[in-house]
Amino acid sequence: MRLTVGDGGPSSVFSGERISVGSANGNDLIVSHPTVSRFHLTLERDASLVRITDLGSTNGTRIGPVMVRDTTVSFSLPASLRLGDVTLAVEDGDVVMQSLYDADTLGGLRGRSPVMRRLMADIRKLAASDVSVLLIGESGTGKELIARAIHDESPRAKGPFVVVDCAAIPPSVFAAELFGHERGAFTGADKRRAGALERANGGTVLLDELGELPPSLQAALLGALERRRFTRIGGSEEVPVDVRIVSATNRDLRRDVNSGTFRLDLFYRLGVVVLEVPPLRRRAEDVSLLIQHFIGEVGGAEQASDLFNDDVMRELLAYSWPGNVRELRNLVAAALAMGQKPSVDPAAAPSGASAPSEDIIESVLDRPYRDARSELLERFEKRYLQALLERSAGNVRQAARVGQMNRSYLIELLKRHDIR
Repeated sequence: MRLTVGDGGPSSVFSGERISVGSANGNDLIVSHPTVSRFHLTLERDASLVRITDLGSTNGTRIGPVMVRDTTVSFSLPASLRLGDVTLAVEDGDVVMQSLYDADTLGGLRGRSPVMRRLMADIRKLAASDVSVLLIGESGTGKELIARAIHDESPRAKGPFVVVDCAAIPPSVFAAELFGHERGAFTGADKRRAGALERANGGTVLLDELGELPPSLQAALLGALERRRFTRIGGSEEVPVDVRIVSATNRDLRRDVNSGTFRLDLFYRLGVVVLEVPPLRRRAEDVSLLIQHFIGEVGGAEQASDLFNDDVMRELLAYSWPGNVRELRNLVAAALAMGQKPSVDPAAAPSGASAPSEDIIESVLDRPYRDARSELLERFEKRYLQALLERSAGNVRQAARVGQMNRSYLIELLKRHDIR
């Protein structure tokens, strides 16, 4: 795409999956104007159309007479956008070929689709450097696998790889988990304990679910990263540390920067490079490859041809996969364990029987906490949104009133779960 700022102003040609526009450093196109938000919008090619997502900007984005704010719409080229008081012309630009990874596996990642092979090529390039990487993608897309691949392909591969789950650690103990503590620092601290940064010295730290980190803790994290040293809780001695930081979130932190709930300086520190991880519905050609991989993991190859025949595969390729790769892996494991053809109808109950609601919770109790929480939340959101729209006769504005929800947030959830 070719983007031109102002009437007859300078033009820039971009290629890639997505282009970000805003006044802050870190955008692909920086527009320095007081009416343009720090992270104003993103543009993404979608066949013959372009998809625009306004990132909760202060002044919104106009396409002709239509105001877009904190939502996504598609339009055809050429087009003229209005970002506050700035005009942005969007038209077809020169085609720039991007390098693709020359295989369909990289570490634990699997994918033969162009979007995944471009991502794997980016991972290989990033692994050779030591910059901080921010992974943005929906739950279940494999962000931890990507972080692990960056680590394993890097000069730090022989060092530790430590995961810090920002959503699972209570704020009251987060500092102790990250920085460690001295003996007697608080009740129950009967010995010195090294924190995640110290344990990962010489390696990589993954800050998972970074978007859940409370603002009160963001300053402490920023200070430790900038100084490359920290003090254990209850201690006085500074501990030097040499780690690479990879962060992951299912939230678009650029929206949170615009709203003031995430520090811009911390975003710059952690998002030197931002990789957007595609959902499974955008790479449907990878579904069969992933199924083969998961069947091999489970060791049930003898049943695969019967359970995953052509009819089933057509159904799976057409499914929207709200739980992404994690949902597909669980479906394959369940189908092989039960010896039944898989179904992706969320309303279908096994063997024609209706399972009581408590069975939904029972079914995830033996899973890791994060996986169980994510699956239950995804199931709840999709069922709730479907019921809410039914009660509101499909009217989104009415649904927002009935559900007592912010309308833009409701629209975001509907898009996330591919509910039309």
